[in-house]
Amino acid sequence: MSTGISLRRTPLYDQHVALGARMVEFGGWEMPVQYSSILKEHEAVRTAAGLFDISHMGELRVRGKDAAAFLNRVLTNQIGKVGVGQSQYSLLLNEKGGVVDDLFIYAVAPSEFLLVVNASYIEEDFRLLQSLLAGEAELINESDATAALALQGPRSPAILDAWISGASAQLGHHAIRFFKSPQGPVWIARTGYTGEDGFEILCDAISASAIWKKLLEIGASHGLLPCGLGARDTLRMEVCYPLNGHELGPEISPLEAGLSIFIDLEKPEFRGRDALLKQKQAGVPRKVVALKTEPGGPPPRAGYAIHRNGKKVGVLTSGGLSPSLQTGIGLGLIETAEAVIGNSVDIEIRGKYVSATIVKKPIYRKSP
Repeated sequence: MSTGISLRRTPLYDQHVALGARMVEFGGWEMPVQYSSILKEHEAVRTAAGLFDISHMGELRVRGKDAAAFLNRVLTNQIGKVGVGQSQYSLLLNEKGGVVDDLFIYAVAPSEFLLVVNASYIEEDFRLLQSLLAGEAELINESDATAALALQGPRSPAILDAWISGASAQLGHHAIRFFKSPQGPVWIARTGYTGEDGFEILCDAISASAIWKKLLEIGASHGLLPCGLGARDTLRMEVCYPLNGHELGPEISPLEAGLSIFIDLEKPEFRGRDALLKQKQAGVPRKVVALKTEPGGPPPRAGYAIHRNGKKVGVLTSGGLSPSLQTGIGLGLIETAEAVIGNSVDIEIRGKYVSATIVKKPIYRKSP
């Protein structure tokens, strides 16, 4: 693959090439977008299991007596609710209340936290957090030495247990634990970005290939497929999980993105709090909504304009074909007055208008 620019590669790059993956640029990294097809990989995660390379994401460790107090002062959520062995979703904001990055915090020991951040924002997050550091707290960037895999889907607990006996029973939802695997030490979390049950496996970069190959070997009889960024995107869109740079950004507040549950405005201080408080009191001018088009039309894409009653009211932040529903879906940032579930809108696709409906999140729901 030649892009004219130098792209970073994860420790699993050679594994992806050997499996025939189609590689693309993503946030400065050369990553697999698909191996077989996005449709097959998406279906595997919904019905069996999929294995993703997420080693491009960043890992920042914060430790010290004042680590929790520091994180509580700079992030939106209440760190005091996170016990050792648990995790929490939170956001790092700018002073205007816009999103610098969204991240997961894992409490791995008393006064020690692991932050998993988005690939495109590793250096920016580190510099910003370093500039805000205070008290007895240390910030370490472990991204280059760490690899990560995501094992997702209803068969993922069985695959995990065949690799490390009894591991899944030791991991409740949003838990994280340390294990000694046959291929080396690992931290395993039970969070996920697909709407399915699943696990994130954090390991030393040098162990990643052996773990990747072993999981694919074990998972073959369970329907496990290696999956790329294409399926990761369609899966998260179906369940309406935000993607930084799309539903989140420096000019989009988490209140507009519908993430108020992850913001504790009762805290006396965190970065961007005053701006969010003012916005909440005034009312948000726009909201991120979920959209579904009529079957058979062209799929909507990020950047397409959204109209209602002949007037432009917003823009799609994400869009594509839902493999599970076989119709176009998307997320869009639109004027609050028009952000009503059941409202019909028109998406402008290459000069033509395609009808869509604002629907309740998530767009896709598993059958009981």
